[in-house]
Amino acid sequence: MKKLSALLLLAIVSISMSAQNREFIRNEIQKYDECRNVAITEYNGDLMLYGKNGWAASGCPKSLTNALRELNNSGDFINDVQLTNNGAWLIVHGRNGIQWNDIPYSLERMLRQWNSNYEEITSVAFNDSGDWIAVSTEHIAASDAELQEWVAGGMEDYGGVWATCITEDAAIVVYENGYRFLGNVPVDLIRELDSVDFNVYRIKIAGTSWFMSDNKSIYSYNM
Repeated sequence: MKKLSALLLLAIVSISMSAQNREFIRNEIQKYDECRNVAITEYNGDLMLYGKNGWAASGCPKSLTNALRELNNSGDFINDVQLTNNGAWLIVHGRNGIQWNDIPYSLERMLRQWNSNYEEITSVAFNDSGDWIAVSTEHIAASDAELQEWVAGGMEDYGGVWATCITEDAAIVVYENGYRFLGNVPVDLIRELDSVDFNVYRIKIAGTSWFMSDNKSIYSYNM
């Protein structure tokens, strides 16, 4: 691992360039009374997904919103969106469809291979430092062996991997029956996970903000 390697021993304090105003995304969630996934950053925009392929975004790269608009018009299912502070993004859609901008080359190569083999891509997470985790129904891969071993090690205790999240100073893996955390994960998120009354499928964090949801439309957040 690059920046995340130090997190195996201690957390790194996250310093945001500026406080992200999340009023837009909160209002959109209230407006639709539904949210199954988000992409949140510390200072480069937020978006939320609802329904089959509905979305709403604020401050996101134009190339990303253009791609989302095309998928919405085509009727394709938008499964997940990743967005970094530096504006790199990735969309997972349909069974194994993928679109991206400026992701690590090693991740791009892995996803192209899975796509050509018709593997169902279930989760992809990456940061601006080159760390990444990718999950399909057949494989788990990561940017280096140490990170991959950390992800795989949780499967012995918690079962299969459902979803992952990586920021510049933290990583989260959601398994069938539990979670693994690395680095600067919000304390109130960890407390919430101890009492949540639905099956958490995915978690997204950005600084102290977080979002969690099941695989449909039940959610909880602090943004």
